[in-house]
Amino acid sequence: MECKPQGMAQQAAREAAQVLVLIRALSVPLGCGKEYIMVYIVILVIVFMWVSSCLNVLREYERAVVFRLGRLQRPDKGPGLIFILWPIDKLVRVSLRLLTWDMPPQDIITRDNVSLKVNAVVYFRVVSAQQAFVELENYRYAVEQLAQTTLRSVLGEVELDDLLSQREKLNARLQSILDEHTEPWGIKVTKVEVRQVDLPQEMQRAIAAQAEAERERRAKIIHADAEYQASTKLAEAAAVIAKEPVAITLRYLQTLVEIGTEKNTTVVFPVPVELLSAIMGKGLLPPVIEGEKK
Repeated sequence: MECKPQGMAQQAAREAAQVLVLIRALSVPLGCGKEYIMVYIVILVIVFMWVSSCLNVLREYERAVVFRLGRLQRPDKGPGLIFILWPIDKLVRVSLRLLTWDMPPQDIITRDNVSLKVNAVVYFRVVSAQQAFVELENYRYAVEQLAQTTLRSVLGEVELDDLLSQREKLNARLQSILDEHTEPWGIKVTKVEVRQVDLPQEMQRAIAAQAEAERERRAKIIHADAEYQASTKLAEAAAVIAKEPVAITLRYLQTLVEIGTEKNTTVVFPVPVELLSAIMGKGLLPPVIEGEKK
């Protein structure tokens, strides 16, 4: 009976020893697994950050100029999702939207030696992102300087009257010249508008006096033309009355009707013309017309 408890105790001791060995065997790979998991997490984070740097989203109005180890990659990238090899590739975003530049007032001397200030508005956009970024350090500054120089050059060749009256032609000429010069840069100048012309006070007074004199001249011409037409009509009426003497009697009766319709205090005494002719001792018509009747 005493041998059984000893055997059971030895068996329990052996089982406990086996469990300890198993625990020790399992404890070593568990520690290494934790280290591996941390390494995997760090690698995944690095890969995610690298992929995030490589992926770029461009809007519909944007294009990307990509340089790989300093060399330009053709053609332009975008729009949408594009992939680059960061940090080997360098990406530059260029907008293709229409740009508006309000030109500051420029001092200009016209062909007829009139000093004035003129400002304009320039509308332009980038057509080729690679040309605009590679050919120019700052394409917007280049277009602005070219527009100022062209405005002073073109308006200096015209007279003041042409500048004020033919502005549409000057706008078209400015636009064509700027577009011709900016085409190699990948930039399109769509429109140029001369917005305001500031004249000196002396020139404004001179223009006002000139306009006033022109209006007076036109008024005198119109008045003289009216007098000429009226005299022509009167001569035609006199010729008709000379042919038909009764016409003046009808005109006389029409005048009486017109006076009678108005509510006034005018009293009219009709006197026959023949009576006056008899009193004055001469006929109604002039001698020339009487001669014609004979």
